[in-house]
Amino acid sequence: MAFGWKLYGDGKTPPPGEAVAPDERLSWPLTVGIGAQHVVAMFGATFVFPLIMGLDANLAIMMSGIATIVFLLIVQGKVPSYLGTSAAFVGGVAAVRAGGGDSGDVVGAILVSGVVLALVGLVIQQAGPVVVNKVLPPAVTGAVVLLIGFNLAPVAAQTYWPQDQWVALATMAFVVVVSLALRGFWSRISILLGLVFGYVLSLVLDALSGPITAPDGAGVVSAHDRVNLDGVGAADWFGFPTLTAPSFSVNFSLLVLPAVIALIAENAGHVKAVGEMTKRNLDPVLGRAVFADGVGTVLASSVGGSPTTTYAENIGVMAATRVYSTAAYYVAAIVAIVLGLVPKFGAVVNATPGGVLGGITVVLYGMIGLLGAKIWKENRVDFANPINLVPLAAGIIIGVGNVNLQFSDNFSLGGISLGTIVAVVGWHVARALAPREMKESLLAEDGFRHGTGPALGNTGAHDAAGSADPSTLDQQTGTQTIERETRNP
Repeated sequence: MAFGWKLYGDGKTPPPGEAVAPDERLSWPLTVGIGAQHVVAMFGATFVFPLIMGLDANLAIMMSGIATIVFLLIVQGKVPSYLGTSAAFVGGVAAVRAGGGDSGDVVGAILVSGVVLALVGLVIQQAGPVVVNKVLPPAVTGAVVLLIGFNLAPVAAQTYWPQDQWVALATMAFVVVVSLALRGFWSRISILLGLVFGYVLSLVLDALSGPITAPDGAGVVSAHDRVNLDGVGAADWFGFPTLTAPSFSVNFSLLVLPAVIALIAENAGHVKAVGEMTKRNLDPVLGRAVFADGVGTVLASSVGGSPTTTYAENIGVMAATRVYSTAAYYVAAIVAIVLGLVPKFGAVVNATPGGVLGGITVVLYGMIGLLGAKIWKENRVDFANPINLVPLAAGIIIGVGNVNLQFSDNFSLGGISLGTIVAVVGWHVARALAPREMKESLLAEDGFRHGTGPALGNTGAHDAAGSADPSTLDQQTGTQTIERETRNP
């Protein structure tokens, strides 16, 4: 199935207990409306993360639409999904820029990861989904996601927060309150609402109290307005985003490569979740989904865009509407492409004050890290077993503490990349060397997941930007299920 959607019933909202399948659609006006909901759901994360990574938000939004269409074509319309900007790369990108890399180096490193992810997808398609859990068990995946998130703490604390500590504090508090006080769809876009709140607050403070004396993003202290809208007036209403050619470096590629592990986990969780919602076995297309995500990342980064991943925020929209039609995702993708062709909109986004990003990033980065712990909890990882405890402890401290291993003047490993290698390789070595009773304990730990396919779960790294992860892991079967009423984080 590509574009031949069957009209569901009379084209109206499905009755209780019923759902619109991926190869079906409602009337086109309703389908367009649901597509617009998908745009709003993905919107916050898809342009916040490019801002944090120093990439063009307009281009990221446009390429997310193109990547979504490519994804739907590759999976043959069997897995409804929106490909928005991935948060898993933020830590690696921060390391690239800290090492002197520019935007070309950033997108070049991301492109390499996209190629690796696509190759992994081909391997999964040939070998079967079970290979994912053998190479990347939940214990290891959780550790990698955790160290990616917590490695970012200095970026929030030293780069964004000092630019306007009071606006940062107010924005952070607003996000926390909104994510808890609101319900359903509104709680899932708490980061987007927080960004709007902080932006407006900064404009009001500029009007009432004048310029602020504080460091900018480069750390240079000066008196300046919190919001500089000069670029908005100069920007055109319609035009093509600025493209950035990728450049390649082994060192920078290794810094970003660990994000591939998080993307494999996200895709596995997404496919399992959609399969449960649509009551279809989608394990046979897991490899296609991972491959399609890799292709989307390659396409986006080849012109200077952001890395992509499947979005749990949009699973929440499907769970709430009971409409899994891929037609709505094509609508959302087209809307995103059109938005990307409005430079004035991009200029407004790029004028987001650093203090606002400070308030948002302390929440986002912490949530990314804690989502690693969520993977451990949902998969009942036993840290009384030294196989899990010792190598993962070492890898996490290396990643969070930015420990560096220098091989030569031109080559070193450190932070996220070294921490990931220690966690992944160390766990498998520890398992190989461990006495029999420790290995048997691991088998018991894996028992409740037996026969369910990948149990990696959804890392939710990108979903942190939507506040509430609409997916939970059934503790009895290990399969991914969706709550009808989205819970709070």
